[in-house]
Amino acid sequence: MIPLFSHYPLLAVSLNYYKIGNLPTPLQKLEKLGRNFSRDDLFIKRDDLSSELYGGNKIRKLEFIFGEVIASGFKQVLTSGAAGSNHALAVALHGAQAGLKVTLMLFDQPYNAEISKNLQADYASGAQMYLDSTYESHLVSMNRVINEIGADQIYVIPPGGSSLLGVCGYINAAFELKEQIQREVIPEPEAIYVALGTMGTAVGLILGLKAAGLKSRVVAVQIAPFFVSDHDKFMALFESTNRMLHDKDPSFPIIKLTHDDFVIDSNFLGMGYGHITTESSNAIQCLKNTEDIKLDGVYTGKAFASFLQAAGNDKHNGPLLFWNTKNSVPLPAPKKGFNYRELPEGFHKYFKM
Repeated sequence: MIPLFSHYPLLAVSLNYYKIGNLPTPLQKLEKLGRNFSRDDLFIKRDDLSSELYGGNKIRKLEFIFGEVIASGFKQVLTSGAAGSNHALAVALHGAQAGLKVTLMLFDQPYNAEISKNLQADYASGAQMYLDSTYESHLVSMNRVINEIGADQIYVIPPGGSSLLGVCGYINAAFELKEQIQREVIPEPEAIYVALGTMGTAVGLILGLKAAGLKSRVVAVQIAPFFVSDHDKFMALFESTNRMLHDKDPSFPIIKLTHDDFVIDSNFLGMGYGHITTESSNAIQCLKNTEDIKLDGVYTGKAFASFLQAAGNDKHNGPLLFWNTKNSVPLPAPKKGFNYRELPEGFHKYFKM
């Protein structure tokens, strides 16, 4: 039984769950990095290893979302994101493995080398793929496709999997962390650093930490624009998920957050979503050189840059944990003879740069 259900058995009855992850994910001491800072209390949570097929933070969310999809009898799912969306790829790969037909509604983003790799894997999964040049046209296209398929025939997964059910994946992760702390795998962190995009991961973590009785503060490092993630939206998602779980199991507490419980760090966003900053690039190289762990420039690199700043600024601030949300499992090999021109024409530009 997963940790959340062990603590709140009524939730095991009222929430549908579909196992796809290799959980718990490992905790690792950053020994070589720590020596650079003359400290021995730096750690990483390896959610990049959450699945042998495709890892990262989306797997935890999809365990609850797919549980609902399958229990409700849906055979098709639709989700959306930027062209290189890791969430879209996770839905495509794990959805295909679960026997679901997947539709991906994507929109343009600033180029980076990882986008073409994700698109190639999206296509190989058998997903139906659409691309729009702007977010506004993307919304129009998404509504059109949903209406064409039939709203009652397809389950729509929000961007990033950041629905109330998706948030439950990281509430469970917090209880998983508590069990690892109790087994003395690591000491209780003073602060946990994680990327903040559609907010489901960070919201779930802080809600789970408080419900589990842990005192760790969450530093959510912004990687998306403010219309996607801000304090008010964060609190709305937090309170809605908290209320849902309390309604399903009255023993699940109603949590009141304080300013000491979490902070949104917007100092590493740079020019915006998808734009790789110098700080992000340097952070990626730092972790690669010291621990041979790979990050990405859009999400985890920016979050790790914030982590590095904290590690260097105050060496008496207690144990720090970086939560790695980026998949590090090699993507499925492309089919022999793959040609990017097989994709809809709008995607071709990501293979020509």
